[in-house]
Amino acid sequence: MHSFEELLSIFEDRLKQEKFSREPEELYSPINYTLALGGKRIRPVLTLMACDMFGGDINEALPQAIAIEMFHNFTLIHDDIMDNAPIRRGKQTVYKKWSPNIAILSGDTLFAYAYQYAQKADKDVLQDVLSVFNQTAIEVCEGQQYDLNYETRNDVSVEEYINMIRLKTAVLFGASLKIGAIIGGAKPIEADKLYSFALSIGLGFQLKDDLLDTFGDEAVFGKKPGGDILSNKKTFLYLKTLELADTKTREKLISLYNSDNKNEEEKINSVKTIFKNLNIDEITEREIDRYFDAANIDLNSLDVSVNIKAELYNLAHKMIHRDS
Repeated sequence: MHSFEELLSIFEDRLKQEKFSREPEELYSPINYTLALGGKRIRPVLTLMACDMFGGDINEALPQAIAIEMFHNFTLIHDDIMDNAPIRRGKQTVYKKWSPNIAILSGDTLFAYAYQYAQKADKDVLQDVLSVFNQTAIEVCEGQQYDLNYETRNDVSVEEYINMIRLKTAVLFGASLKIGAIIGGAKPIEADKLYSFALSIGLGFQLKDDLLDTFGDEAVFGKKPGGDILSNKKTFLYLKTLELADTKTREKLISLYNSDNKNEEEKINSVKTIFKNLNIDEITEREIDRYFDAANIDLNSLDVSVNIKAELYNLAHKMIHRDS
């Protein structure tokens, strides 16, 4: 079983070979720019890792790993437009560096290339691979639409939020592992267990993002905490507070999120105080641990050796219990 670092190196070397030099230059330069921005590359490495777990040739899963990474970056290009986000991974976002129209077209083209790479699977597994890929693409878009819908709703429940992040974030982790398992020759029941494992890890991963954005250490997290509060995002922390708070506290929190308070520090500190008073940070940590435990039940039930499972367990632990 290859380590995460070994698989990451193999993937990065392969991805560097993908250079888009076609015309019009304005369409393809943003694609090269986006893919070169880096990132953790967790999703494509998961594809290679799952293939490796079941004794498959990781080289056969490289096109699908590239497809996963291309699809992920396509969603980021479009998300940045919808979120009006000027910075991604410390650099200008595509729509800021070029224009929203170019970003839309480049993103669409990147998605087309992702599908092109996804269909490079062996004919014996091609239908299953494309079925997972297509269903995931649909669900990610559903999750993004729910996210947009919730921006203007004040009655979003915790359950609705969890479903939204399952679609927007977790299913792509699931697809990454399941596609790799299919290519590696896993039995359908084993591929499904990996998918379930990844859903739990993906949910915990997003909740950890929510937690770090509010309570993370700036020196470790890499950015100033409180961005979700200033953007009035209805994260798990916010929704759980509304669920547990008394009427007065609930009204105060809603007022803070609906206000145009120009004093950013004051708003962040006021919201954080409400969260702390209700132990929302501890509640979120327990919820993250619950998803991690659920994931391990699926992982432990896999019909592969403990040594082979260890690399995936270690990666999941880092994803869930990270500080940045």
